[in-house]
Amino acid sequence: MDAAEGTPRGKMQNDSLFPTQDVQVLTGDSRELLRDLPSESAQCCITSPPYWGLRDYDHPAQIGAESSPEDYVHNLVEIFRGVRRVLRKDGTLWLNVGDGYARNGGTGNCGPNAIVGNTRKLIQRRNCKVPDCWGLKDRDLMGMPWRVAFALQADGWILRSKITWVKKSAMPESVKNRPTSASEEIFLFAKSPTYFYDPNGVREESGANLRNVWTLGPESNRKGHPATFPRELARRCVLLGSHAGDIVLDPFAGSGTTGEVARQLGRRAVLIELNPEYARISSERAQYALK
Repeated sequence: MDAAEGTPRGKMQNDSLFPTQDVQVLTGDSRELLRDLPSESAQCCITSPPYWGLRDYDHPAQIGAESSPEDYVHNLVEIFRGVRRVLRKDGTLWLNVGDGYARNGGTGNCGPNAIVGNTRKLIQRRNCKVPDCWGLKDRDLMGMPWRVAFALQADGWILRSKITWVKKSAMPESVKNRPTSASEEIFLFAKSPTYFYDPNGVREESGANLRNVWTLGPESNRKGHPATFPRELARRCVLLGSHAGDIVLDPFAGSGTTGEVARQLGRRAVLIELNPEYARISSERAQYALK
């Protein structure tokens, strides 16, 4: 029992969210559904929102399809304000956000503007224009992860760490005037100065404290979603940011990696996904997570 809140650790104030299962998948807009979740009910949030202007997730309310990167940052601040309310007082947010370039130079078969099945021509055309904000110039790296991080910091989050995710197998790029991108950022935010972090949840092979550079490989099975992150990434965040029995939140569930890993590690999870097909995949993965 948590003496400060009088609520058993890992229990929602409204257990109806878990009538028969350890992972509840909610289909709809995070901006709306987060309002229905009990305050101070989840221990940590592990998520990766759609990157701005990259892919079309086939829904008019999707994040990432805003007309400007400024609107994208504003929308994320609004959503994570709702996340902060749902987190316990000692809760944390583990956030992966991708970067992009101001005018990538058009479309092609590789790189950030690659023509793939779920990328619409509207987004392709928009990415060929320099956004009218932040003093961006042709070919500028937008610094999107840090712009989001600083905006969240200004909104009340405590920015505790920047983790560099180094990809063992990075997406190829045909550029000849800069190095190929092979890493992304993961930010650790805390709701308050006194927050839960288990330094023994994951250690270096030597037994030393975990470093903030994680070299992780790709997933062999992408579960029908174009932007899944490795299960090992989710595993580390779950073990570092929660106890067994705690509730893990993901407001951009995608194919449900966070929920699958949370259940395998003895946690419960609330997943929110806008696209009904991806929500179905998330539910299936959660159902078979322990089999």
